[in-house]
Amino acid sequence: MALVRNAGHQDAERIAEIYNGYVTGNICTFEVDPVSVEDISKRIALRTAKYGYLVAETSDRNLAGFAYYGSFRDRAAYDHVVETSIYLDPHMLGKGIGVTLYSALLDHAAERGFREAIGVLAVPNDASAALHKKLGFTHCGGLKHSGFKLGRYIDTAYWQKTL
Repeated sequence: MALVRNAGHQDAERIAEIYNGYVTGNICTFEVDPVSVEDISKRIALRTAKYGYLVAETSDRNLAGFAYYGSFRDRAAYDHVVETSIYLDPHMLGKGIGVTLYSALLDHAAERGFREAIGVLAVPNDASAALHKKLGFTHCGGLKHSGFKLGRYIDTAYWQKTL
């Protein structure tokens, strides 16, 4: 079982290590350039001011993944909606950590009064789609060719859950 806690600046280096693996070798994020530890630290500070940024640790205190949520859109009518993200160390996939971490993130958002959570997935991504479905999200649409990375156009899928 993973321990979930709020992320802090001390986690930035490990978060950058996990995340940059996705940035450089995967379509799961549309960022294309590695992110510095300093930038991750700033992102943690910005997210935690109003939203949530959580990490999951294994029993031996190894940071196994992170998840956060933030504004879905910048118009006032969307203030009750958050966009969620989760990334796990690839060696930690399939161990239940994603369910534990994402469930805690959704609870965190609900406790702060947010009503809707949106997951935006680059597709294909069967593991992430299965996680969203398991946690009660509903697939509600997508966009064709909305990203370009690793030499190809990538579609996105939208998943939504009422908190």
